[in-house]
Amino acid sequence: METQKPKHIGRNISRIREMRDMKQEALATAIGVSQQTISNIENSENVDDEKLIEIAKVLGVSVEAIRNFSEDVVFQIIGNTYHDQSSSLNYTCTFNPLEKVIELYERLVQVEKEKNGYLERLLEK
Repeated sequence: METQKPKHIGRNISRIREMRDMKQEALATAIGVSQQTISNIENSENVDDEKLIEIAKVLGVSVEAIRNFSEDVVFQIIGNTYHDQSSSLNYTCTFNPLEKVIELYERLVQVEKEKNGYLERLLEK
């Protein structure tokens, strides 16, 4: 029978913070504590609910996401989302973005010409 070891909340905070490319100092500043406090939190198995809520907001995740974080799940999601070129799904752009910008610019120029023509007619009256 397998026993499930308790989640290490501090370690989960550390992993999520690193995935967000955030330094301990930035997280500390955002919640109004010292970097050393963040280090202590990340080394703690449990974190009080108030601090956990503040940290979750700054990291842009839910408290449950921190509590249930699993690197295995992250890799599984990445593995299930990535498809190679032989896949029938097309993840490449189906239009030329530069052509869309030019098209939009030409429409804006046309609208300005129409506006100028309208204003000229008003001035002639």
